[in-house]
Amino acid sequence: MDQLLPFGDWFWWIAAGVLLILELTAPGVFFMFLAAAAVIVGVLDTALSLGWQIELTLFAGFSLIFVLAGRPFLKRRHMLDSDRPNLNRRMYDHVGKNFVLAEPVVDGKGRLRIEDTIWELRGPDLPQGARVKVTGVEGMRLKVEAA
Repeated sequence: MDQLLPFGDWFWWIAAGVLLILELTAPGVFFMFLAAAAVIVGVLDTALSLGWQIELTLFAGFSLIFVLAGRPFLKRRHMLDSDRPNLNRRMYDHVGKNFVLAEPVVDGKGRLRIEDTIWELRGPDLPQGARVKVTGVEGMRLKVEAA
């Protein structure tokens, strides 16, 4: 057998174990996909005695497939995990709520005080004291309309 690298049949199994340990110690869910690719290459190598070039090519291919296939699942899971999905995006908590303007909206721009925070807003020109409803978010600005 012509192997230039000093790896035996157990290399991919050990690599999978090391990648799973890295998964436990590092934030995120990336090494798990690489570990799965290493397990598949380990199974194929044990069954077929592949050359190292084919093993590395298969590992790269399976890693790419698993990472690309797993991304949509992780995005969906990440969005559903939190009981407070707007924790770091407080402006979305205000959408659909009504407030009273402390300052007038002039030329479509204004400011709105909500609790202890002053938010920039975009909306129709309105006088001070008018009731507004937050209809959306545009960057870091609240979009409002007359309530």
